[in-house]
Amino acid sequence: MPPKLNRVSEQVVPPDSPGPAEPDPPEVGVGPWEGPWPAGDHYDPELLANGDRRNVVDRYRYWRREAIVADLDRHRHPFHVAVENWKHDFNIGSVVRTANAFGARAVHIVGRRRWNRRGAMVTDRYQHVHHHPDAAALVDWAEARGLPLIGIDNLPGAVSLETYPLPRSCVLVFGQEGPGLSEEVRKVCVSVLSIAQFGSTRSINAGAAAAVAMHAWVRAHVFHQSV
Repeated sequence: MPPKLNRVSEQVVPPDSPGPAEPDPPEVGVGPWEGPWPAGDHYDPELLANGDRRNVVDRYRYWRREAIVADLDRHRHPFHVAVENWKHDFNIGSVVRTANAFGARAVHIVGRRRWNRRGAMVTDRYQHVHHHPDAAALVDWAEARGLPLIGIDNLPGAVSLETYPLPRSCVLVFGQEGPGLSEEVRKVCVSVLSIAQFGSTRSINAGAAAAVAMHAWVRAHVFHQSV
């Protein structure tokens, strides 16, 4: 087999050469605290001594996990997110991560208790996650707190998310990847909203739909306070 020509450098590369080594990925986070340690119970001595490589924003560097959760609790938004988990949906981790990013009050898993946490990127440590065995249990929980359930699914007769006045306090409900919202959940939602699509695909995955819907809530109630 003839040697392969690298057309960028015009160098002859042996056929079995692995090619140039890829650079090591940049190190995430910060190293040990330099100088006198800061005062405050919210700081973690172990992180100050060894560095903080967690997936957190800079303002929470070196903070104890419990201190981060407590601070987030003072600023979380009044919307919740619920997602059905009948077949071990791999999108739930992504939904949890996005809920954390947008400051959702809590995430509710309906159905199976166990879910794939890989997509959450450890953000579930800072996000309240509750479990409900079925739709009836979710309804009881929401009714006790006066929270309407708003389904998100591209179903016939669904109302456009882009024009719907999302309530400030509510539960945004998402179905299982593939079949979407179950019939039991559809019946208990005060409204079902669809996300406008303009391509050939029939639907977007639950993780992407959740991100779109949560951002719609943020646009309505954080950047347009009069809505």
